[in-house]
Amino acid sequence: MSVLPKRHLAKAITWRIIASLTTFIIGWIVTGNLDFGMAIGAADVIIKLVLYYLHERAWYHSSYGVINDGEHLTKPLFRKKRK
Repeated sequence: MSVLPKRHLAKAITWRIIASLTTFIIGWIVTGNLDFGMAIGAADVIIKLVLYYLHERAWYHSSYGVINDGEHLTKPLFRKKRK
């Protein structure tokens, strides 16, 4: 299995849209100021997009929790006896 870095970038961008809209709405509701909510949302997009991409790439290079095809995560409860 191989994954291109552009897949990680696409995931980062789509997640940032969802998360930044949430941050913008919360900032607007809490402050009651639309401009301040938009400023918070804009900063959130830039900073967290970069951080998420770097985080995703770091995990891609980690083998934690990755198994090769055909290997079992757990041992079977019962094994057939071989003759």
